[in-house]
This record gives sequence, structure tokens and C-alpha cells, in this order.
Amino acid sequence: MRFAPFVLVAALLLAAAVRDGVDRWVAETVLPNLITDTSVQVVDRDGKLLRAYTVEDGLWRMGSWLDAVDPSYIKMLVAFEDRRFWSHAGVDSFAVLRAFGQAVWNREVVSGGSTLTMQVARLLEDSGTGAWHGKLRQVRVALALEKHLSKQEILELYLSHAPFGGNLEGVRAATLAWFGKEPQRLTPAQAALLVALPQSPNGRRPDRHPEEAAEARDRVLQRAVVAGVLSEDAASTAMLTPVPNQRRDFPSIAPHMADRAVAARPEAVAHQVTLSRDLQMSLEGLAAKALRGLEDRVSIAFVVADHHSGEILASVGSAGFSGGDHRQGFVDMTLAKRSPGSTLKPLVYGLSFDQGLVHPETLISDTPIRFGTYAPQNFDGRFRGELRVREALAQSLNLPVVLLTDEIGPANLMAAMRKAGTTPEVPGGVAGLAVALGGVGLSLEELVQLYAVIPQGGLAQDLRWRIGGETSQKQRVMSRSAAWHLGDILSGISPPNGVPRNGLAYKTGTSYGHRDTWAIGFDGQHVAGVWIGRPDGTPVPGAFGAEVAAPVLFEVFQRIAPELAPLGPPPPETLIVSTGQLPEPLRKFRGRNALFEKPEDALAVAFPPDGATLEGGNSEVNLKVKNGALPFTVLANGAPVVRQSRMREMVVPLTGKGSATVTVIDAKGASDRVTFWVD
Repeated sequence: MRFAPFVLVAALLLAAAVRDGVDRWVAETVLPNLITDTSVQVVDRDGKLLRAYTVEDGLWRMGSWLDAVDPSYIKMLVAFEDRRFWSHAGVDSFAVLRAFGQAVWNREVVSGGSTLTMQVARLLEDSGTGAWHGKLRQVRVALALEKHLSKQEILELYLSHAPFGGNLEGVRAATLAWFGKEPQRLTPAQAALLVALPQSPNGRRPDRHPEEAAEARDRVLQRAVVAGVLSEDAASTAMLTPVPNQRRDFPSIAPHMADRAVAARPEAVAHQVTLSRDLQMSLEGLAAKALRGLEDRVSIAFVVADHHSGEILASVGSAGFSGGDHRQGFVDMTLAKRSPGSTLKPLVYGLSFDQGLVHPETLISDTPIRFGTYAPQNFDGRFRGELRVREALAQSLNLPVVLLTDEIGPANLMAAMRKAGTTPEVPGGVAGLAVALGGVGLSLEELVQLYAVIPQGGLAQDLRWRIGGETSQKQRVMSRSAAWHLGDILSGISPPNGVPRNGLAYKTGTSYGHRDTWAIGFDGQHVAGVWIGRPDGTPVPGAFGAEVAAPVLFEVFQRIAPELAPLGPPPPETLIVSTGQLPEPLRKFRGRNALFEKPEDALAVAFPPDGATLEGGNSEVNLKVKNGALPFTVLANGAPVVRQSRMREMVVPLTGKGSATVTVIDAKGASDRVTFWVD
């Protein structure tokens, strides 16, 4: 008995030596890389997944965190795989002894003693499970992991690396692929299937082996009942639920914007953009719908932004993100530089308001004019004569806006576009008068940014697509009153056929040769743009912005919100009067050549306008003359047709179709002449 103390001391020393040896062995463990590549993800303004990318080995490996996973799944996982997970140090001695005893008794392996921590060690090193040296390595790594990481961190490694069939790794990739949802809320049937899959990820794939998957899931449900995690009724109901029979595609929403975000910061794993997933999905559906009935090379693009914050809420670069279709869906047409057609006209008028050249009620001439070799025409070849500026903009006439561009100067127009934050491209590098009619390159996103100036009271608002993106200091492009006048005019334009009038302020445009059709609009909160055309720049015969793009724009706003946000009231300095109440210089636009024009009381042919086209093939025309001394003599194509007339309105015979020149001579020898076309 006197040797007993020495035996006890020796045993304790031996135990201490073993413990110290194990501690050194664990401390000297070289851990596997705990930071592995995970799928790059692009999420919307609310954190909802828009698009994800596989890692280099083609795996969908998406990081998962405990607070983003349904707690019932965690409870079920621990109950089934490692019920003493929260208390052991990486190796569950009781489970090892139980597994050893069952193997001896049954002469085969009945259950394993592997803990969740050991499974994490195996997943990180991609090591096998059968060989004893592999198990020993897993034990060593598991003990080391428990020394360096918390239980929560170890569990998150499992949630991110566990295999779930095919190229799926991690519970988040699994729930997206098998259930089409995030893992925050799972049904008991879904949670149990996720517990069962990693044990045999390919042998239990529900889309290929549904019976095996269901049986394994049901065993997990039964164990959950025994562990008190799930009630019998809930488990019985879950067992009646069929397993998913197909794998779902991962989200690919806003693919152009997602690629843009990744290209801008290729080193980042997570990207949050300003888009709203619900609105983006709605407009991607509208893009596909809007092209039905159009030939298969036509594409479409949308941009929607909040003009107060400058945040882009939706950006649709094409109707379908595919490199093999005729529409060239892989091309992001929100960024392509194209001719904006008539969409720049409001900017010209706004600058003209600010320079005191005109007011919305000023009279301006829509008659033929030539600037050297440049002779602009209206889109329909007709001329309206004298009309108010408001009407000239609403009707999108070309002659009045070119007259004003000549006054303000094309360089000043280009400067205003740059001040608004756009980078216009001009063929040849020198801007001419044709800039006002679309002779410049701008992208859809830039046009939307340009139009945001108007509801923002003349201040430029840079558009942003990344959360946390820098904002630049706003620059003033035009005055508050000029901007308000533009909004007032554009909101009064009649909507497309079949669309109810709702006060949307908008403008359409068609580029030369019908290559691009546009519609840009805004209300008190949002600004949006639509482009329709061919990505390769070839014409779309017969396509006009008012007929093709405008109806789509109105539907875009219906999907943004059920009601339009009202535009603001006029600023106090805004002059709102009729033409007759305007100051004399503003009543009629004369331009810099006013000194060379005839006096207002000079003899003039009031109708038909010079350069007009008269339909119907009439053999006579109603002639109207103002001012001048009676009586009048009228010549048609040089031949006298009316003599000594004392009427200011008369019927003049013509020789037939084609060009006709009518000259009126009064009693004092003064004359005026118009040339028109009889169609």
C-alpha cells in the first residue's frame, strides 16, 4: 500500500505529460486556409441578391452566416450530426466510444464519431473519411480549430462549405438552387433535406434520386422528434411534402449592371448597387413584352432614377442577356452613344429662356430658312408659319429650335450638356447647328441624367448606381423658372394613342434614318428613359419615338408607382402671362437678323406659308394677304391670275401639281412672294 502514492503521482505525471504533449501537438498544427474563395455577389439596395458568379473551380460557394439562416435548421443539424457540439472541444469522446462499441458489436461501422468540427476540418482540406491517418488529421485540425475559433465561427465554416449536390457548396447556394429562396426561413421539410444532403450529396440529389433524398430527409425528421426539436405532427406533415424535382437557376437580375459593378471593383466579393430588385424584374419583363411584334434584331433599354437622390433604381440594358441572339442582348444599350434625335430640344429652349431670347408665349416662325449650305426641314416636310414657342416645342418642330440654337451658339449648347454631367461626342469634333436635332452622341443614361435637371429646378444631378458612391456638387444648368416652364410645356403634351392623360412630362425623339427611337420623361420624383433600336446602328424603317418608345415609357411609370408624383409650383420669379402681356421684345422672336427683315406693316402673304406642302392636288389655293395698299395683282408662276383685287383673301388658280410660286404686288409697287408645293 505504501507504493500507492507513488503510483498515483506517476499516473498524474504521465497524464500531465500526455496532456502537454497533446497541447503541443495541437498548437503546432498547421491549419488549412480558412479564407477560401466565395462567389462574388451583387445585391440590390435592400440586400436582395441580383446576381452571383461561380468561383474559379466552377462551384457555387456562397458565404453563409448564422444570423442569416433559419434557427430551426441549425437545431436540426446539431441534433442529427453532433448533439454535443456546443460543449465538446472538437472531438466528442462519448460519440467515439459509442461508434467503437457499435462497430465491435455489429462487426461493421454503424455510426460515426465525427463531429461538425471534424467535418469542417475535412471540408477545408478536402480529405477522405475512411483511412485512419485521415481521421487522425481531422481530429488534430478539429482540436486546433476549437482553440482558434468560436463555435459560431466553426459552424459558419460548415454552412459555407458543406456540399449539397453537384457544384453546390454552402447552405445558401443550396436553398437558392433547390428552393429558390434565401435560407432565413425554411419549412421543416426543407431544413431536414438540407441536413441530409451533405452526407451523400450526389447520391441524394433530389432531382436525380428523389426516393433516396426523401428517405434520408425523413430519417432526419424522426431524429428531430426524438431530440425534441420538432413535434410529431410537424414531422408527419413534413414527410408528406415532395422533395424538389429540379434544380433552379441562380438569379441573374440586372446582368449588365452586375458586370459593370464587378468590372469597376474586381477585387471585391460583395457589391451593393442602388437598384430595386422588384422594379428591375418588372421592367425586364416589360422589355421582353415591348419587343413582341418587332423584328428580331431590335433591342430595348430602360433607365429609371430618383432625380432627388440621383440613384438609379432600374437599368435594363437589353431584352435578354444572351450572346447568341439576333438582338445582341449582351450589349448594354444604356451606355451606348447614339444620336438623341429631338430629345435635346428642351435644353435649347431652356437656355433660350434664360438668355431672354424667348418666353413660352413668344411668337416664333416655322418657315424655311437656310444657314449657308444647311437647310433644316421639319420631320413631315411641312411648315406651320408663326406660332408660340410653347407650341413649337410641344410639336417638336425643327426650324424654330435651329433658329434658337443659332442665337445661343452650338458651343454653349455643348457646354450646358457637359455642365449637366454628360460627355457628348460630336462627329468631327466640331459642333454645328445640327446638334440641336441630334447631331451628337449621348447614351440613354446620360439623357436621363440631362432630363433630371428639369424637375430639379435647373440643377444638375449626377446619377449613381453604387450604394455609397460619391456625389459631386450640383451645378446650375438653367434657372428655376426656365426649368419650370419646360416641365409645364412637356407635361401638357398629349400622351400616345390609347394612353390616358396623366400629366407625365415627356419628350420623344427619332434619330436620322430611324436608327434610334427615344422617350424620356419625369414626374415629381422619378426620371426615366426608353431607347428602342438595333444595337448595330442600322435603321428600323418606319419607327418613330412617339409611336414606338412613348407608349413603353408610360407603362414604365405605371410600374414605378400607381400615381405620378406632382411637379412643383412655379418659382416666384416666373413670368406667367399671355403673348400680348409680354414686354415688346419678347412678343415675337426676331433673332440677330432682325435689322434686315421687312417692317411688321409691310405687305406679306400670310397663307400659304413659304415652303409649305399643300395636299389634295387642288387646282386653286386660298390666298391670304396682310398689310399693303389695295388693289392687289397676283401672279402664279410669273403669269397674272388676279388683277385689281380689293380683297385680302382670294382664290388663286394654279396650273397643277408640283412647285408653285405666287407673287402679290400692291398699289404702291411693294411685293411679297411665297413658293410652295402642291401634292
